[in-house]
Amino acid sequence: MSIRIENIQKHFGRTCALSPINLDIHDSELIGLLGPSGSGKTTLLRIIAGLENADSHPAARIHFGTRDVTRVHVRDRRIGFVFQHYALFRHMTVADNVAFGLTVMPRKSRPSSAEIRSRVYQLLEMVQLEHLAGRYPAQLSGGQQQRIALARALALRPDVLLLDEPFGALDAKVRQELRRWLRHLHDELNFTSVFVTHDQEEALELSDRVVVMSNGRIEQIDTPDALYRAPANRFVFEFLGDVNALEGEVRGGVLTCGDARLNADLPQGHQTLLMRPHELTLSQSPSPDAHLPVTVTAVVPIGADLRVELSADWLPKPWLVSARHSDLAGLSPQRGQRLYVRPLQWHRFDSDGQRLAAPAALRLSA
Repeated sequence: MSIRIENIQKHFGRTCALSPINLDIHDSELIGLLGPSGSGKTTLLRIIAGLENADSHPAARIHFGTRDVTRVHVRDRRIGFVFQHYALFRHMTVADNVAFGLTVMPRKSRPSSAEIRSRVYQLLEMVQLEHLAGRYPAQLSGGQQQRIALARALALRPDVLLLDEPFGALDAKVRQELRRWLRHLHDELNFTSVFVTHDQEEALELSDRVVVMSNGRIEQIDTPDALYRAPANRFVFEFLGDVNALEGEVRGGVLTCGDARLNADLPQGHQTLLMRPHELTLSQSPSPDAHLPVTVTAVVPIGADLRVELSADWLPKPWLVSARHSDLAGLSPQRGQRLYVRPLQWHRFDSDGQRLAAPAALRLSA
Protein backbone atom coordinates (compact mmCIF):
# COMPACT_ATOMS: atom_id res chain seq x y z
CA MET A 1 0.00 0.00 0.00
CA SER A 2 1.60 3.25 -1.10
CA ILE A 3 1.19 6.48 0.89
CA ARG A 4 1.10 9.94 -0.66
CA ILE A 5 1.28 13.01 1.58
CA GLU A 6 0.62 16.43 0.06
CA ASN A 7 0.84 19.87 1.69
CA ILE A 8 0.41 18.57 5.24
CA GLN A 9 1.18 21.15 7.90
CA LYS A 10 0.48 21.54 11.60
CA HIS A 11 0.50 24.38 14.12
CA PHE A 12 0.07 24.12 17.89
CA GLY A 13 -1.01 27.65 18.71
CA ARG A 14 1.69 29.90 17.28
CA THR A 15 4.23 27.11 17.10
CA CYS A 16 4.76 25.53 13.69
CA ALA A 17 5.23 21.79 14.23
CA LEU A 18 5.18 20.91 10.53
CA SER A 19 5.88 23.11 7.54
CA PRO A 20 4.04 21.96 4.39
CA ILE A 21 5.21 18.35 3.93
CA ASN A 22 5.15 16.38 0.67
CA LEU A 23 6.20 12.75 0.78
CA ASP A 24 5.66 9.64 -1.37
CA ILE A 25 6.08 6.24 0.28
CA HIS A 26 6.18 3.25 -2.05
CA ASP A 27 4.23 0.04 -1.70
CA SER A 28 5.94 -2.45 0.71
CA GLU A 29 8.57 0.14 1.66
CA LEU A 30 10.02 0.48 5.17
CA ILE A 31 10.52 4.18 5.84
CA GLY A 32 12.29 5.71 8.83
CA LEU A 33 11.38 9.20 10.06
CA LEU A 34 14.60 10.40 11.69
CA GLY A 35 15.29 13.62 13.53
CA PRO A 36 15.98 15.24 16.91
CA SER A 37 13.27 16.01 19.45
CA GLY A 38 10.95 18.70 18.13
CA SER A 39 11.66 17.94 14.47
CA GLY A 40 8.02 17.01 13.76
CA LYS A 41 8.51 13.31 13.03
CA THR A 42 6.02 12.01 15.64
CA THR A 43 3.47 14.68 14.67
CA LEU A 44 3.71 13.55 11.05
CA LEU A 45 3.29 9.88 12.04
CA ARG A 46 0.22 10.68 14.15
CA ILE A 47 -1.32 12.67 11.28
CA ILE A 48 -0.76 9.71 8.93
CA ALA A 49 -2.47 7.50 11.51
CA GLY A 50 -5.40 9.88 12.03
CA LEU A 51 -4.54 10.36 15.71
CA GLU A 52 -3.83 14.04 15.02
CA ASN A 53 -5.53 16.43 12.60
CA ALA A 54 -3.46 18.47 10.17
CA ASP A 55 -4.18 22.16 9.68
CA SER A 56 -7.13 22.74 7.40
CA HIS A 57 -5.89 23.51 3.89
CA PRO A 58 -7.64 22.94 0.55
CA ALA A 59 -4.54 21.31 -0.98
CA ALA A 60 -3.76 19.03 2.00
CA ARG A 61 -4.21 15.36 1.14
CA ILE A 62 -3.25 11.92 2.48
CA HIS A 63 -3.77 8.93 0.18
CA PHE A 64 -3.38 5.24 1.03
CA GLY A 65 -3.06 3.81 -2.46
CA THR A 66 -5.97 5.34 -4.40
CA ARG A 67 -8.01 5.93 -1.22
CA ASP A 68 -8.20 9.50 0.11
CA VAL A 69 -8.03 9.19 3.92
CA THR A 70 -7.47 12.87 4.68
CA ARG A 71 -10.71 13.14 6.65
CA VAL A 72 -11.20 9.46 7.46
CA HIS A 73 -11.39 8.59 11.18
CA VAL A 74 -8.47 6.62 12.64
CA ARG A 75 -10.64 3.52 13.18
CA ASP A 76 -11.46 3.41 9.44
CA ARG A 77 -7.95 3.98 8.06
CA ARG A 78 -6.95 0.31 8.42
CA ILE A 79 -3.65 1.08 10.10
CA GLY A 80 -1.72 -0.80 12.76
CA PHE A 81 0.02 1.35 15.39
CA VAL A 82 2.82 0.24 17.72
CA PHE A 83 3.65 2.53 20.63
CA GLN A 84 7.00 2.99 22.36
CA HIS A 85 5.74 1.72 25.72
CA TYR A 86 3.78 -1.25 24.34
CA ALA A 87 0.34 -0.09 25.66
CA LEU A 88 -0.63 -3.67 26.49
CA PHE A 89 -3.61 -4.38 28.74
CA ARG A 90 -2.08 -5.65 31.96
CA HIS A 91 -5.21 -7.55 33.05
CA MET A 92 -5.34 -9.54 29.79
CA THR A 93 -3.28 -12.54 28.76
CA VAL A 94 -0.93 -12.39 25.81
CA ALA A 95 -3.48 -14.12 23.58
CA ASP A 96 -6.28 -11.78 24.69
CA ASN A 97 -4.09 -8.74 24.02
CA VAL A 98 -3.41 -9.90 20.47
CA ALA A 99 -7.10 -10.69 19.94
CA PHE A 100 -8.41 -7.42 21.38
CA GLY A 101 -8.76 -5.47 18.14
CA LEU A 102 -10.63 -8.35 16.54
CA THR A 103 -13.04 -8.84 19.44
CA VAL A 104 -14.18 -5.20 19.47
CA MET A 105 -14.91 -5.02 15.74
CA PRO A 106 -18.55 -4.35 14.76
CA ARG A 107 -20.54 -7.60 14.89
CA LYS A 108 -21.20 -7.70 11.14
CA SER A 109 -17.49 -7.62 10.31
CA ARG A 110 -16.12 -9.46 13.36
CA PRO A 111 -14.52 -12.86 12.66
CA SER A 112 -15.88 -15.90 14.43
CA SER A 113 -14.37 -16.99 17.74
CA ALA A 114 -12.65 -19.90 16.03
CA GLU A 115 -11.18 -17.63 13.35
CA ILE A 116 -9.98 -15.17 15.99
CA ARG A 117 -8.24 -17.97 17.93
CA SER A 118 -6.63 -19.27 14.75
CA ARG A 119 -5.39 -15.84 13.70
CA VAL A 120 -4.04 -15.07 17.19
CA TYR A 121 -1.99 -18.28 17.34
CA GLN A 122 -0.70 -17.76 13.82
CA LEU A 123 0.54 -14.32 14.86
CA LEU A 124 2.06 -15.65 18.09
CA GLU A 125 3.92 -18.27 16.07
CA MET A 126 5.10 -15.54 13.70
CA VAL A 127 6.55 -13.51 16.59
CA GLN A 128 7.88 -16.75 18.16
CA LEU A 129 5.91 -16.38 21.40
CA GLU A 130 3.14 -18.97 21.04
CA HIS A 131 4.39 -20.71 24.23
CA LEU A 132 3.57 -17.55 26.23
CA ALA A 133 -0.07 -17.20 25.13
CA GLY A 134 -1.45 -17.68 28.64
CA ARG A 135 0.92 -15.30 30.43
CA TYR A 136 0.31 -11.67 31.38
CA PRO A 137 2.39 -8.67 30.21
CA ALA A 138 4.07 -8.27 33.62
CA GLN A 139 5.53 -11.77 33.18
CA LEU A 140 7.27 -10.84 29.91
CA SER A 141 10.51 -9.07 29.11
CA GLY A 142 10.45 -5.71 27.35
CA GLY A 143 11.41 -7.29 24.03
CA GLN A 144 8.67 -9.90 24.34
CA GLN A 145 6.10 -7.22 25.18
CA GLN A 146 7.05 -5.23 22.10
CA ARG A 147 6.67 -8.30 19.89
CA ILE A 148 3.20 -8.87 21.38
CA ALA A 149 2.33 -5.23 20.64
CA LEU A 150 3.42 -5.78 17.04
CA ALA A 151 1.35 -8.98 16.76
CA ARG A 152 -1.69 -7.08 18.08
CA ALA A 153 -1.16 -4.34 15.47
CA LEU A 154 -0.94 -6.95 12.69
CA ALA A 155 -4.03 -8.86 13.85
CA LEU A 156 -6.36 -6.51 11.97
CA ARG A 157 -4.38 -7.03 8.75
CA PRO A 158 -3.72 -3.31 8.34
CA ASP A 159 -2.89 -1.62 5.06
CA VAL A 160 -0.13 0.34 6.79
CA LEU A 161 1.96 -0.35 9.91
CA LEU A 162 3.09 2.69 11.91
CA LEU A 163 5.61 2.50 14.76
CA ASP A 164 6.47 5.32 17.18
CA GLU A 165 9.97 4.83 18.67
CA PRO A 166 9.23 1.08 18.84
CA PHE A 167 12.53 0.15 20.49
CA GLY A 168 13.12 3.27 22.59
CA ALA A 169 12.28 1.62 25.92
CA LEU A 170 14.61 -1.37 25.42
CA ASP A 171 18.27 -1.89 26.24
CA ALA A 172 20.85 -1.74 23.45
CA LYS A 173 21.28 -5.47 22.82
CA VAL A 174 17.54 -6.22 22.76
CA ARG A 175 16.98 -3.24 20.46
CA GLN A 176 19.53 -4.58 18.00
CA GLU A 177 17.97 -8.06 18.03
CA LEU A 178 14.46 -6.67 17.52
CA ARG A 179 15.60 -4.42 14.68
CA ARG A 180 16.92 -7.42 12.78
CA TRP A 181 13.80 -9.41 13.57
CA LEU A 182 11.49 -6.62 12.37
CA ARG A 183 13.48 -6.19 9.15
CA HIS A 184 13.21 -9.93 8.47
CA LEU A 185 9.47 -9.90 9.25
CA HIS A 186 8.91 -6.93 6.95
CA ASP A 187 10.75 -8.62 4.08
CA GLU A 188 8.70 -11.78 4.65
CA LEU A 189 5.26 -10.11 4.80
CA ASN A 190 5.88 -7.12 2.48
CA PHE A 191 3.71 -4.64 4.35
CA THR A 192 4.24 -0.87 4.13
CA SER A 193 5.79 0.50 7.33
CA VAL A 194 6.68 3.92 8.69
CA PHE A 195 8.60 4.20 11.97
CA VAL A 196 9.82 7.13 14.03
CA THR A 197 13.26 7.17 15.65
CA HIS A 198 15.93 9.58 16.84
CA ASP A 199 18.55 6.81 16.66
CA GLN A 200 20.67 7.24 13.52
CA GLU A 201 22.03 3.67 13.59
CA GLU A 202 18.50 2.30 13.91
CA ALA A 203 17.24 4.32 10.95
CA LEU A 204 20.18 3.43 8.72
CA GLU A 205 20.03 -0.28 9.58
CA LEU A 206 16.26 -0.77 9.23
CA SER A 207 15.04 1.55 6.50
CA ASP A 208 14.73 1.22 2.75
CA ARG A 209 14.78 5.02 2.75
CA VAL A 210 15.27 7.54 5.54
CA VAL A 211 13.40 10.85 5.88
CA VAL A 212 15.61 13.23 7.86
CA MET A 213 13.62 16.01 9.55
CA SER A 214 14.39 19.16 11.53
CA ASN A 215 12.22 22.04 12.70
CA GLY A 216 9.13 20.62 10.99
CA ARG A 217 10.82 20.30 7.58
CA ILE A 218 12.17 17.43 5.52
CA GLU A 219 15.90 17.99 5.03
CA GLN A 220 16.58 14.94 2.84
CA ILE A 221 15.00 11.67 1.70
CA ASP A 222 17.37 8.97 0.51
CA THR A 223 18.64 5.43 0.93
CA PRO A 224 20.83 4.90 4.01
CA ASP A 225 23.98 4.54 1.90
CA ALA A 226 23.32 7.65 -0.22
CA LEU A 227 22.32 9.63 2.85
CA TYR A 228 25.56 8.84 4.64
CA ARG A 229 27.82 9.29 1.63
CA ALA A 230 26.16 12.38 0.13
CA PRO A 231 24.27 14.39 2.77
CA ALA A 232 22.40 17.32 1.24
CA ASN A 233 23.42 19.82 3.91
CA ARG A 234 25.44 20.34 7.07
CA PHE A 235 22.54 19.45 9.38
CA VAL A 236 22.17 16.00 7.80
CA PHE A 237 25.93 15.45 7.81
CA GLU A 238 26.31 16.32 11.49
CA PHE A 239 23.15 14.52 12.62
CA LEU A 240 24.09 11.21 11.02
CA GLY A 241 27.23 10.58 13.03
CA ASP A 242 30.29 11.90 14.83
CA VAL A 243 31.99 14.82 13.11
CA ASN A 244 35.44 16.38 13.52
CA ALA A 245 35.71 20.07 12.59
CA LEU A 246 38.86 21.88 11.52
CA GLU A 247 38.58 25.66 11.30
CA GLY A 248 41.36 27.95 10.16
CA GLU A 249 42.65 30.58 7.78
CA VAL A 250 43.73 29.62 4.27
CA ARG A 251 46.66 31.47 2.73
CA GLY A 252 48.54 30.26 -0.34
CA GLY A 253 46.93 26.86 -0.29
CA VAL A 254 47.72 26.16 3.37
CA LEU A 255 45.13 26.11 6.14
CA THR A 256 46.55 27.06 9.55
CA CYS A 257 45.02 26.84 13.01
CA GLY A 258 47.46 27.41 15.86
CA ASP A 259 50.15 24.74 15.54
CA ALA A 260 48.16 22.87 12.90
CA ARG A 261 48.83 23.12 9.17
CA LEU A 262 47.15 21.40 6.26
CA ASN A 263 47.83 21.68 2.54
CA ALA A 264 44.39 22.43 1.12
CA ASP A 265 43.35 23.58 -2.31
CA LEU A 266 40.74 26.02 -0.92
CA PRO A 267 39.70 29.65 -1.41
CA GLN A 268 41.54 32.27 0.65
CA GLY A 269 40.10 33.22 4.02
CA HIS A 270 38.36 31.42 6.87
CA GLN A 271 37.33 27.82 6.10
CA THR A 272 35.71 24.97 8.01
CA LEU A 273 36.40 21.36 7.06
CA LEU A 274 34.31 18.50 8.44
CA MET A 275 35.52 14.91 8.67
CA ARG A 276 34.07 11.62 9.87
CA PRO A 277 36.15 9.60 12.38
CA HIS A 278 36.91 6.97 9.71
CA GLU A 279 38.19 9.68 7.34
CA LEU A 280 41.28 10.26 9.52
CA THR A 281 44.47 8.26 9.99
CA LEU A 282 47.09 8.40 12.74
CA SER A 283 50.87 8.26 12.55
CA GLN A 284 53.90 8.87 14.77
CA SER A 285 55.20 11.72 12.60
CA PRO A 286 53.69 14.47 10.44
CA SER A 287 53.47 14.12 6.68
CA PRO A 288 54.60 16.81 4.18
CA ASP A 289 50.96 17.75 3.54
CA ALA A 290 49.56 17.60 7.09
CA HIS A 291 51.01 18.76 10.41
CA LEU A 292 48.19 18.13 12.89
CA PRO A 293 49.71 17.25 16.31
CA VAL A 294 47.39 15.66 18.87
CA THR A 295 47.44 13.84 22.22
CA VAL A 296 45.55 10.60 22.82
CA THR A 297 43.06 11.03 25.67
CA ALA A 298 41.13 7.74 25.41
CA VAL A 299 41.28 4.43 23.52
CA VAL A 300 38.08 2.37 23.36
CA PRO A 301 37.79 -1.00 21.58
CA ILE A 302 34.36 -1.43 19.96
CA GLY A 303 34.10 -4.86 18.38
CA ALA A 304 36.46 -5.06 15.42
CA ASP A 305 37.16 -1.32 15.57
CA LEU A 306 39.25 0.92 17.78
CA ARG A 307 37.93 4.35 18.76
CA VAL A 308 40.62 6.89 19.65
CA GLU A 309 39.81 10.25 21.30
CA LEU A 310 42.25 13.09 20.67
CA SER A 311 42.85 16.56 22.05
CA ALA A 312 45.11 19.49 21.08
CA ASP A 313 45.56 23.17 21.91
CA TRP A 314 44.31 24.06 18.42
CA LEU A 315 41.13 21.98 18.81
CA PRO A 316 38.10 23.61 20.49
CA LYS A 317 36.67 20.10 21.19
CA PRO A 318 38.13 16.57 21.06
CA TRP A 319 38.39 14.65 17.82
CA LEU A 320 37.52 11.01 17.27
CA VAL A 321 39.33 8.56 15.00
CA SER A 322 37.92 5.12 14.27
CA ALA A 323 39.85 2.34 12.55
CA ARG A 324 40.16 -1.42 12.56
CA HIS A 325 42.54 -2.93 15.12
CA SER A 326 44.72 -4.23 12.31
CA ASP A 327 45.12 -0.73 10.81
CA LEU A 328 46.54 0.60 14.07
CA ALA A 329 48.45 -2.56 15.10
CA GLY A 330 51.88 -1.01 14.50
CA LEU A 331 50.91 2.18 16.34
CA SER A 332 49.31 0.77 19.53
CA PRO A 333 47.86 4.13 20.63
CA GLN A 334 47.93 4.74 24.39
CA ARG A 335 46.47 7.48 26.59
CA GLY A 336 48.90 10.42 26.73
CA GLN A 337 50.72 9.44 23.53
CA ARG A 338 51.71 12.19 21.09
CA LEU A 339 50.58 11.43 17.52
CA TYR A 340 49.73 13.17 14.24
CA VAL A 341 46.46 13.14 12.31
CA ARG A 342 46.20 13.02 8.56
CA PRO A 343 42.79 13.55 6.87
CA LEU A 344 41.92 11.23 4.01
CA GLN A 345 39.12 13.53 2.81
CA TRP A 346 36.90 16.34 4.03
CA HIS A 347 33.49 17.94 3.46
CA ARG A 348 32.60 21.62 3.06
CA PHE A 349 29.29 23.50 3.36
CA ASP A 350 28.43 27.14 2.69
CA SER A 351 27.10 29.65 5.24
CA ASP A 352 23.56 28.38 4.65
CA GLY A 353 24.64 24.82 5.36
CA GLN A 354 24.41 23.61 1.76
CA ARG A 355 27.02 21.23 0.38
CA LEU A 356 29.66 23.00 -1.69
CA ALA A 357 31.08 20.02 -3.56
CA ALA A 358 31.77 16.31 -3.37
CA PRO A 359 34.13 15.21 -0.55
CA ALA A 360 37.63 16.48 -1.25
CA ALA A 361 40.73 14.35 -0.77
CA LEU A 362 43.98 15.58 0.71
CA ARG A 363 46.23 17.27 -1.83
CA LEU A 364 49.50 15.38 -1.71
CA SER A 365 52.75 17.29 -1.87
CA ALA A 366 55.14 16.48 -4.68
